[in-house]
Amino acid sequence: MCTSIVEIIAAEGMAKRGNEWFPLTQAVVAYDHARHAPLADVITLDFINTGLEPGARAGIELTLESARELRAALERAIVAAEFEEAEVRGKGAAPSLVRAA
Repeated sequence: MCTSIVEIIAAEGMAKRGNEWFPLTQAVVAYDHARHAPLADVITLDFINTGLEPGARAGIELTLESARELRAALERAIVAAEFEEAEVRGKGAAPSLVRAA
């Protein structure tokens, strides 16, 4: 049974397929049957450019546990990047980014 769980967002960045990089326009997150991984249902991530041919995509299929770990890693990296950006701009870290000792 298909889950119909799909989230689509605008995305700005670059993706790589083979030796070619292309600009992104969207990211799609879904939960459905695996198409390529030897797994049952997976979280799929598709990074696409809707203005290019259908092959202009980079796709990933992850187990739920791997997706959770990726989400946590992204959160840690975003928090660290926001802290770094605040330091580089000389504004100091936002209070929400400073950990209590």
